Amino acid sequence: MKTPLCVALVLTCLVPSILIAAETSDLIDLVQAIGHKGDGHPRAVKAARELAQAPSGDALEILAAIDNANPLAANWLAGAFQSVADRGVKSGDLKANDLKNFLGETSHAAMARTLAFEYLTKVDSDSGEQLIPQMLNDPAPALRRKGVAYHIDLAKKAEGDAALKQWKRALDGAIDEDHVEEIAKALKDAGEEIDTREHFGLIREWHVIGPFDNRDQKGFPVAYPPEKQVDLDAQYEGMKGEVTWELLSSDEDDGAFDLAKLTEPHKGAIDYAYTEFQSPDDLDVQFRLATPNAWKLWVNGQEVFAREEYHRGMRFDQYIVPGELKKGKNTILLKVCQNEQEQDWAQRWAFQFRIVDPSGRAVHEAK
Repeated sequence: MKTPLCVALVLTCLVPSILIAAETSDLIDLVQAIGHKGDGHPRAVKAARELAQAPSGDALEILAAIDNANPLAANWLAGAFQSVADRGVKSGDLKANDLKNFLGETSHAAMARTLAFEYLTKVDSDSGEQLIPQMLNDPAPALRRKGVAYHIDLAKKAEGDAALKQWKRALDGAIDEDHVEEIAKALKDAGEEIDTREHFGLIREWHVIGPFDNRDQKGFPVAYPPEKQVDLDAQYEGMKGEVTWELLSSDEDDGAFDLAKLTEPHKGAIDYAYTEFQSPDDLDVQFRLATPNAWKLWVNGQEVFAREEYHRGMRFDQYIVPGELKKGKNTILLKVCQNEQEQDWAQRWAFQFRIVDPSGRAVHEAK
């Protein structure tokens, strides 16, 4: 028996969308499988392109997949979601309530929730605006920024004690340098000083030892004694004779630890800085560092990051390194390398260091 022509045409039109819908989870798996260094890249690219053609009803499934993706895979999934969601906005298949529910589950990845908010404002701008006042302490940095900006605007419109109260409320959620500086200035003008270094959790007291030899930039790969064992009572042979550990504290306004100022402005040299951090719990954190120098970082004896680059400037939160703290004592060791360049702009030998939660909020030591 022959299939009627009209039925055959209908089936032909339906088959592609049915296949795509059935394969969405498999395509997600292929994208998530891409390695940090691009392993499986050709398969992931093909899968991401196909995923971008998925039915608009699968948009949130793709968005949720960002939760379990590495940064490279997350970017591919985000692009696929946007393509699918754009069609969902036009067709009306992407619903505001679904996006609000997704956004309300703070366990979702920050990138995914930020995208959910972006598309919520496209589907229903009023619903998006209504959520912003609740974002003052949102775990997603981009959403928290919106919440802080909202409360800053309220503070600017208020007067007297009401304004002061509102500025303090904004400060409670502020994690970005520009917001904190604006709030600190407003509070200072109102007669209340805040220590922005304390707010950001900048660590300003370190045990320091050095200098060790880095002439001709040969010292970066060399494991000098502090890399093998930190013994604060030990004495070692350094670049210019015997060296010992010294406890130093920074009083710089920006919380920077200025090695050239606190020790000596050595050239072709290496200093090690060591501290201990009492964590209130087992925590997923970010180690945020700024320096114009080459550096290595060890946490609890394990090397977690290294960068051999000199004098590319120094800016707040220049490097962000994901990591973990265990409850109780944690050891932190930094190797900070200065080269031999003589230009004025190549003389700084310093670092800023702080520990934050994944949202960017400072983690303070347990008392």
